[in-house]
Amino acid sequence: MRRAVIIDVVRSPFGRGRPGGALSALHPVDLYASVLKALIRRAGIDPALIEDVITGCVIQVAEQAGNIGRQAALAAGFPESVPAVTLDRKCGSAQQAFDFAAQGVVAGAYDVVIAGGVEMMSVVPMRLNRMGKDNEGPAFHSRYPQGLVRQGVSAELIAARWSIGRETMDRFALESHRRAIAAEEAGLTWRAIVPIETRGGDGAARIVETDEGPRRDTSLEKLTGLKPAFEDAEMAARFPQIRWSVTAGNSSQVTDGAAAALIAEEGMARKLGLKPRAAITHFALTGDDPILMLTAIVPATQKLLRRAGLDVDRIDAFEVNEAFASVVLAWLKETGADPERVNAYGGAIALGHPVGASGGRLLANLLTRLEETGGRYGVQTMCESGGMANATLIERL
Repeated sequence: MRRAVIIDVVRSPFGRGRPGGALSALHPVDLYASVLKALIRRAGIDPALIEDVITGCVIQVAEQAGNIGRQAALAAGFPESVPAVTLDRKCGSAQQAFDFAAQGVVAGAYDVVIAGGVEMMSVVPMRLNRMGKDNEGPAFHSRYPQGLVRQGVSAELIAARWSIGRETMDRFALESHRRAIAAEEAGLTWRAIVPIETRGGDGAARIVETDEGPRRDTSLEKLTGLKPAFEDAEMAARFPQIRWSVTAGNSSQVTDGAAAALIAEEGMARKLGLKPRAAITHFALTGDDPILMLTAIVPATQKLLRRAGLDVDRIDAFEVNEAFASVVLAWLKETGADPERVNAYGGAIALGHPVGASGGRLLANLLTRLEETGGRYGVQTMCESGGMANATLIERL
């Protein structure tokens, strides 16, 4: 029986997704190409062996249009014979790329494949590719006549439904920063990060080696002082249960970044002299209420564990994307998972959320955590726009 194994996962440092951010002077193709080159270099294999480059990218317009995976593979110097495809499953795009790659290996379509993602939110802003009420189509509009809502409003609805207060969310956010800083200082998150060369405002070359998001100067008092970020009179009338407690501080950061993983069939990996770090063993996808939008991680996790025949207590490490603090806190209430096993090295509130690439950061942290603690099973799950979620189980080898 064929088994898909992870050889390595690398990512760029994550920079703030705005002009002047650490990576903002780069073209998205160049950023992703740098990560692809580093992945091949660390593995020590001939890029001609790569049978596909599966890439997640959400905002596929402007500099990120035109199948950015193919452009980046060519920019990385891969042979022209190496194909690529770019996909969009919103925030789960990179995770979906990993899943498709592993499924292709199990099915016999690939022996060696790269999967990853990229998003330069300073260069290609969010909402540039979004539908609105005027262009979402009459059939969709007839089912949802009031239209969908912004994700921040969904996060508010989740906080209201699960009775999650502002202080609880702010404390969760503070802990995300604390864990991210502790992991960085211990050198744990550096294992997956590859230095990226860019240029400063003066045109001089500079090397970016660390994440820009974690804030050493934050505190509960500072987080408490932030105003709600999504308060809206129209939404308040539509959803009177909302208490308006989601802020920039307890939400994920807008970020630039890229990530990639080398995935192979286990027998081929050993034949090539590559050492597998983990197997990708089970997958789950599900949809949920597109108004609540961010809750599908609960049924996706439950579906995954049922397929694997595992209880939540058997999972040694979880990575649950911190799109908003309320999302992870609701997931914790529903699954009963041990909070100490969740996002041990911080999450997107501290590290940032380059939407097309975040699944790579989750996978890198999950794998590092299992190796550091000697754990066996790890689960990552990602909420996605439109009310969807991925969940993936890996087993450390």
